[in-house]
Amino acid sequence: MDIINTVGRRKESIAKIFLSSGDGKILINKKPLADYFKKEKHRICVLKPLELLGKQKDFNLIIKVQGGGFTGQTEAIQLGIARALIVADPATRIQLKKERMLTRDSRTVEPKKYGLKKARRAPQFSKR
Repeated sequence: MDIINTVGRRKESIAKIFLSSGDGKILINKKPLADYFKKEKHRICVLKPLELLGKQKDFNLIIKVQGGGFTGQTEAIQLGIARALIVADPATRIQLKKERMLTRDSRTVEPKKYGLKKARRAPQFSKR
């Protein structure tokens, strides 16, 4: 099997996924998964597509991720892994689609408006 290359995005994060057959090693920005994501919830989110299909030990993943925070990065990685698994085996699409792992979450931060303090927060009103 060749190396499969896919991209996942979320908020400001962009994750490039390189999937190849192997024994389950995951490197994110040249670090092991446990070293890059310290919180368990982030590691669970990243591994969710592999666990759903029961293929944790079938593939090696090299991931390059940039931008955003940890939550955006984990969800970008999750989408990229799901897309890579479909390229590897198109029959897995039905399971992943049912779990909503193939939809890009398009929500982003609302931009600040002029005259306001934030996107919607107006300055405090003063009578005098």
